Amino acid sequence: MPDMDLENDVLMHSDKDSDEEELERLVFGDSEGFRDRLKSVGQSTQELLRVGEEDENDEFRGLDDDALFFVDEGPGVPAQSDAQAIQHQTSTPYLDGRQAAWEDSDDERITVSLSSVPRLRKLRVTEGEDLVTGKEYVRRLRIQYERLHPRPAWADVGKQNGTSRKRTAGDSDDEDDGESSDDDLPSSRPLAQLLKDASLFSASDASHPRKKRKLRPEVIDIQRIKGVTGTQHSAITSLHFHPNLSLLLSSGPASTLYLHHINGDPTDPATPHPLLTSLHMRRTPLTTTLFSPAPSDPRIFLSARRKYFHTWDLSTGHVSKISRIYAHQHEQRSMEHMSLSPDGRYLALRGTAKKGGGVVNVLSADTMQWHSQVRVTSEQGVADFAWWTDAKGMTVAGKNGEVSEWSLAEGRVIARWADEGAVGTSVISLGGRSGHEGWLGGDRWVVIGSSTGIVNVYDRGAWRDEANETDMDDNAGVPSRPKPTKVLDHLTTPISHLRFSPDGQLLVMASRWKKDALRLVHLPSCTVYRNWPTADTPLGRVSAVALGEKGVNGELVLAVANEQGKINMWEIKA
Repeated sequence: MPDMDLENDVLMHSDKDSDEEELERLVFGDSEGFRDRLKSVGQSTQELLRVGEEDENDEFRGLDDDALFFVDEGPGVPAQSDAQAIQHQTSTPYLDGRQAAWEDSDDERITVSLSSVPRLRKLRVTEGEDLVTGKEYVRRLRIQYERLHPRPAWADVGKQNGTSRKRTAGDSDDEDDGESSDDDLPSSRPLAQLLKDASLFSASDASHPRKKRKLRPEVIDIQRIKGVTGTQHSAITSLHFHPNLSLLLSSGPASTLYLHHINGDPTDPATPHPLLTSLHMRRTPLTTTLFSPAPSDPRIFLSARRKYFHTWDLSTGHVSKISRIYAHQHEQRSMEHMSLSPDGRYLALRGTAKKGGGVVNVLSADTMQWHSQVRVTSEQGVADFAWWTDAKGMTVAGKNGEVSEWSLAEGRVIARWADEGAVGTSVISLGGRSGHEGWLGGDRWVVIGSSTGIVNVYDRGAWRDEANETDMDDNAGVPSRPKPTKVLDHLTTPISHLRFSPDGQLLVMASRWKKDALRLVHLPSCTVYRNWPTADTPLGRVSAVALGEKGVNGELVLAVANEQGKINMWEIKA
């Protein structure tokens, strides 16, 4: 029986004709065909790339002629062809000039469209630019990412490993309130490099003649401009304009500080105030962030409800921690409330309230060493304080309404006076020029806010004139119970913010305890503007206010932040 099966199998193979063998070869293949297909593998990949390019070109064949171009009606950078853009960008060095350790050859064979995908349009150099190579696409993504997130320390070439940061003055053991060691401090790229990469550097030229503005009372010419895009992760409790550069500093309890460029990139109207960099401080809910007013000091000061504060050097990107005031640490349990003198030489910290009154500790901003102390007799402690414009002293307001004038040169309180009708003093501010230089800093206006929503406005110029007429030299020529020039009762909740414009013609008063509780006051008429804000003004619960100047013409800008984490901006015109 097996011999029979073998014979049938031989007959079946012998009966195959040439057509059947050809079909079997096509279906199952043979050794010769396998070797031929191995040789054509590389050629098929190139053929697929060519077919893909032809399909991409076919997309434009069905379009009308007027859909293949657009007319640039605004002044901008002259548009260039895609080939020119690709050639220009790929000729630039890779980031900081270093060669990549490894390159993928496929990056040069692919192209990416920047105009067809909305989220990629911000990577374009000009509005007409579209196609870039894969290598250029990766390079632009990297630059855009580093604009928003500082480069980590481990990515910096040449940085020695194992080196620890030196502790600054006030070196101490870690506290139990979330304090971290110096090795955990973040670092960032220097500001000059950030501005260079973003091509957004602009400074206010002090030598440029600025047009003097004169605001009229009752009706103000104010126009809303595009605010800072995006929403921060918490309420914004601190806003500060840089005194010389077009920069805005913002922070809040989310422990992150943001640095935006005001003016923006005129070629990208979608982001008028782009983010230059941000700095996150772990377990440090920031309450106060300030630029140093000294032109030669590139530092930012950061404080929270902690027993330490930080400084961030923008020239190097280094962050330092100051954790103790020697011999006075028992009077400084928190450093959340700080203020820099107008010349940037001194740093004042509101101390802890004691039975004997309140204190303000003054430190040297250079060495961070204790310099002097302001002690007032207010039973409930210090509510707020404000430096004189000439940086030679400060005005300290106690919570019980007692106001002390303290001289830095003499190291003592030279005058005391009482705020009329004070019930829970909350904030104080100085502004304007009195014309009496060398007397109480030359500041004309003193405004004091209370927990009842009342704001008292005092004119120091009238005090000095009255003292000269009556030969009153006791109490430094300050009346013990002066009458306010104006009592503003337009707000009904505790006053949290009082800000003067740089020229002293405008006062902003606001309360964070009620929605849309903000008013503008004209000086010297002391009248509240009636045409702004309106019922449609998007203020919300105001959590921070800042007045600053931008551009070489010194346009006055009002920035208002709210508890939703948004920053809205308005331009005030004369």
